[in-house]
Amino acid sequence: MIDLNREGDVFVLRMDEGENRWNTSFVRAIDAALDEVTASEGAAALVTTSANEKFFSNGLDLEWVQSSGDHPGGDRQVFGAEFMALMARLITLPVPSVCAVNGHGFGAGFMAALCHDERVMREDRGFLCANEIAIGMTIPVPELALFRHKMPADAFTQSVLLARRWTAPDALAAGIVQEAAPFEAVERRAIERAAALAPLGANRENMQWMKEAIYGEDAAINGKDGAAHMLRHPADFHRSRP
Repeated sequence: MIDLNREGDVFVLRMDEGENRWNTSFVRAIDAALDEVTASEGAAALVTTSANEKFFSNGLDLEWVQSSGDHPGGDRQVFGAEFMALMARLITLPVPSVCAVNGHGFGAGFMAALCHDERVMREDRGFLCANEIAIGMTIPVPELALFRHKMPADAFTQSVLLARRWTAPDALAAGIVQEAAPFEAVERRAIERAAALAPLGANRENMQWMKEAIYGEDAAINGKDGAAHMLRHPADFHRSRP
C-alpha cells in the first residue's frame, strides 16, 4: 500500500494502492510512514509520489464509502476526522516536502498534493482538479482554507468553484505547481528539489514553528471574516480617518 525508502537525506513515500483512493486504511498507512520521517534526525525532506503511471491519487474511495459491512478500507465513521488530521500533519511537517505528481490528482488527491511545500507535475498528461462541485458535493471549509492558502486568488476560484482541470503547463503558469517535467523525470526532479531543501529540515523545531505560524491557529495570513460577511455588514468594517 505504502512504500517508504530513503535516498540520502530524502525520504521517498510511494503510494502503491491502484488509483490510490482515500479510505481509513490508506490514511493510517501514510500516517505511519510519516512517523518514520519525523522520527529521523538531521537534514531531511520528503517526496511523495505514486507507483501508478496514470494516477497520482483519484480521490475518495467511493466503492468503500458505498459498501456495507467489513471492508479492507477500514472504519468509515472515523475517516473524515483522520483524513483531515493527516492533511494537517502533512502541511505542517517539520521537514520540507515535495510532491511528484506523476498522474491525475482529483479531489482528496489534489488536496494532498497541495499539502506539500512544492509540487513537480507531469507535463504531458494528467490533471489536478477539485471536482467536488462537479459530482454533487461541496468542499468542507477547512479544505477551502487549505486551497486558499496554497493558490493565487483566481486559481483558487477556478479550482474550488468551477472545478477547473489543471494541466501541468496551466498549473505552472497559475502558480499551483513549481515545475513541470516529462513523466520519466518527475520523480527525479522532485528528489533533486527535496535534496536541495533538506538542510532546512535539520532544525525541526524551527521548521515546525514556521509552518504552524503560516497554517496553524491565528495564522499569519488569515483574516477573521470572509468577503461575503464583510459585504453584508459593511458598517462593522468602517475605519474612521485619523
